[in-house]
Amino acid sequence: MGAHHSPTLITSVQRAFRLLEAMSAHENGAPAKRLARETGLPLATAYHLLRTLVHDGYVRKLADGGFILGDKLRTLPATGRGQTLLSRVRPTLAALRDEFATAAYLTFYEDGEIRVAEIVDGPRAPRVDLWVGFEDAGHATALGKSVLRELDDEARKDYLSRHHLADLTPRTITSPPELLRRIDSSSVAPAVTDLEEYALGTVCVAVPVHCGDTLGSLGVSLPSGRLSRLPEIRDRLLPTATRVTRSLSLTI
Repeated sequence: MGAHHSPTLITSVQRAFRLLEAMSAHENGAPAKRLARETGLPLATAYHLLRTLVHDGYVRKLADGGFILGDKLRTLPATGRGQTLLSRVRPTLAALRDEFATAAYLTFYEDGEIRVAEIVDGPRAPRVDLWVGFEDAGHATALGKSVLRELDDEARKDYLSRHHLADLTPRTITSPPELLRRIDSSSVAPAVTDLEEYALGTVCVAVPVHCGDTLGSLGVSLPSGRLSRLPEIRDRLLPTATRVTRSLSLTI
């Protein structure tokens, strides 16, 4: 009988949403008693749910005892927007993968780091083994070098001052001046290549893209035995990057 009258999980979720809705109307926060009154919840129930929401980061308790929406909840719209943008370009990356049987990658330069935003691969187009994170291997990947090629001198210096050019394979360029010289003199510009510099047996080519003011890169990886196809793939990447930039720049 007691189990029958106890709140179900769905009921608890509904009550938590009611609290969040009420809280959103109070920019400077509201005490638990007021939130309980506005939502019609027993004070003890409101306190219990608020403690849970605070613990999980969806609500923040102020020094005066009031409650406001937490940082975790405030970031949800930005995260959702990012997923919406990526959903626009996934079909384009998938088409690239299917046409050349290569894994396709999309990166962005955010907060001074080169980060992978999306990888579209498949059984016939496996991704490269990411044994070293892209944030620490920008100098050894076509995707990272594409970003570095587009940065201004000050941004390049900042990036290189914060990242050790690790020797990942015998082909990795570990000298900053030599790295920049090769990037700037790329024979396939505006594309750049990674010729087994990140992983032996794998070559890559990448071109720049933009999402508003954010710089990024679009690229593919393939076995080194298919190196002869890089010029063909590069010519296909350039118009694809233009379409990706256009899709990412549309207003949601």
